[in-house]
Amino acid sequence: MSGSLIKIDEEIVTSAVASVTLTGIDSTYDVYKVVLNNVKPVEDSKTLRVRFTSSGTAITSSNYDETTKMLRADTTFTNEGAINSDLLSVFVATGTGTGEQANAIMYCFNFNNASEYSFVTVENVMFDNSARLRGKQGGAVLTLAQACDGLNFFMTSSSNIDTGSKFTLYGLKK
Repeated sequence: MSGSLIKIDEEIVTSAVASVTLTGIDSTYDVYKVVLNNVKPVEDSKTLRVRFTSSGTAITSSNYDETTKMLRADTTFTNEGAINSDLLSVFVATGTGTGEQANAIMYCFNFNNASEYSFVTVENVMFDNSARLRGKQGGAVLTLAQACDGLNFFMTSSSNIDTGSKFTLYGLKK
């Protein structure tokens, strides 16, 4: 459907940064789509994390629940999840080696509705810090009835997000 995706915000990392925040979620669209391309850390063996934002500020309360299925090229799948966390860990460790990067698609629901929980679905694929192909599919929810306006992405252990990482937020036309 041509023209059904409307670009709201885009961040392309041109020098290493501690975090990337995409904002612009409001009542214009019911569903928003986030696309991550070529995301990688500056340091080896780091994991991309995400939090929802309110007024552009990351929500750090321990109200995030998530569950995912990890699909692996080197062994069988695994089930993963967390409850009452202060962040979402829907990605696995990537690194600085050749080809180590993460790509993902996330859909955001109920973000602008202060009477409902905000939640996301996620699909991603990455080469991990041991250059193994992995994918994850699942979802996560912020168990606070609060309006959210975006997402904040950051790496574990105070590592930075490397140059060339691209984050894009789209609205899905009603």
